[in-house]
Amino acid sequence: MTSPLTTSASEGRWTPRLWGTLLVLCAAMFLDALDVSMVGVALPSIGSDLGLSTSALQWIVSGYILGYGGLLLLGGRTADLLGRRQVFLVALGVFALASLLGGLVDSGPLLIASRFIKGLSAAFTAPAGLSIITTTFPQGPLRNRALSIYTTCAATGFSMGLVLSGLLTEASWRLTMLLPAPIALIALIAGLKLLPRSSRERDHNGYDIPGAVLGTASMLLLVFTVVQAPEVGWASARTLLSFLAVAVLLTVFVMVERRSPGPLIRLGVLRSGTQIRAQLGAMTFFGSYVSFQFIVTLYMQSLLGWSALHTALAFLPAGALVAISSTSVGSIVDRFGTQRLLAVGFALMVVGYALFLGVDLDPVYAAAVLPSMLLIGAACALVFPSLNIQATNGVDDHEQGMVSGLLNTSVQVGGAIFLAVVTAVVTAGAPENASPQAVLDSYRPGLVVVTVIAVAGLLIALSGLRTPRATQSVVVAQSQSQSLVKETDAERVPVRD
Repeated sequence: MTSPLTTSASEGRWTPRLWGTLLVLCAAMFLDALDVSMVGVALPSIGSDLGLSTSALQWIVSGYILGYGGLLLLGGRTADLLGRRQVFLVALGVFALASLLGGLVDSGPLLIASRFIKGLSAAFTAPAGLSIITTTFPQGPLRNRALSIYTTCAATGFSMGLVLSGLLTEASWRLTMLLPAPIALIALIAGLKLLPRSSRERDHNGYDIPGAVLGTASMLLLVFTVVQAPEVGWASARTLLSFLAVAVLLTVFVMVERRSPGPLIRLGVLRSGTQIRAQLGAMTFFGSYVSFQFIVTLYMQSLLGWSALHTALAFLPAGALVAISSTSVGSIVDRFGTQRLLAVGFALMVVGYALFLGVDLDPVYAAAVLPSMLLIGAACALVFPSLNIQATNGVDDHEQGMVSGLLNTSVQVGGAIFLAVVTAVVTAGAPENASPQAVLDSYRPGLVVVTVIAVAGLLIALSGLRTPRATQSVVVAQSQSQSLVKETDAERVPVRD
């Protein structure tokens, strides 16, 4: 059944209700990114107010990552099976309540629990929201435009979170926890009226409960192990045994999915080179950026003595560039294709990271820092929308939630793994009671690793350019709709029997 919104979108008309739908979905993505970036600046105030140790403070951040990264696969498939609108709205309501709880508690464990619940709810809103867009806007220029606006809201939320956290923490750290609650509530009320109703998937061959349990358990354990590894040691028995357990769980998960009539993840979608490049690109893109931000924040605040607000403003040009370019990225994708934009974007990112290797203890912002920020901002403007478009193009509507959950999982797992690796590199090279120059020197190996991660992303993107320009039909896998998929260098276009 086609909704009026889908009909309007397919005709190229963006009605006020269609814009309203997109704004509701953008608000949820904005909140996810805002919440991630705001909490970091508030941690010292939280620790002194609630009497938390450094390890406990870490879990205020890690608790969110654990819930978010661990349940994205389940969240994406749940949206397909139970209805995208229903899943999105319920999860958004839980997010609002958890935000309210986080701002009112007087206990460290309760605050960590509220953060885990927020991450869990975001694991359902993110893939549900993305799949609502991809099923409302038809593949092509209209969807590309919608996705470029949607992904821009994520970058804007992340940038604004850095600035707002500096301002709000001056008054009270609780405001950083409470701010998302009213925004989520407004979005929820608007969503009840504006979001298109989506039917549940009827012919889904049952619920893959074993796959859901194994997939969730493996992702939770993987994220938990990576987050804890820098503290307990990468070579410790606990870390090695945890990674072994993850490998066993994932092996059993794959075996179950291959035999399940209604799998949590249809493994056939990963036979597409385009899909694999999108997933690996998402891991390297977010992993390199979040690691770069971690090192640069330490550099600016610990070495240069900049305030939290000053540091946030230093990052602002990158986010501003993404926001300004939001209306034009879709048309650029239409003209050049996602693969070319990914290659250009990763190249800009590599140059931006490499330039930052030359910073010293007395930098001139306009000459030493701003060029990197602008290059990285331009890279984000090209790469993030292109990854979302590439991963969701050519996928049947009933599997959009599954693919959206898989893409978001790649983003979060990539961020967790690469940040942990970079943290370990920086920590290993940091001598005790070192001079400022020695500390700066300990940061450089981490920046080198960040640059290498971006180079890996560039190589993955370049490998897609080898695909012949002429279209070629390939069978990705037969889904329940028995569709064939035509793969190009830019996207996969469904070809019906």
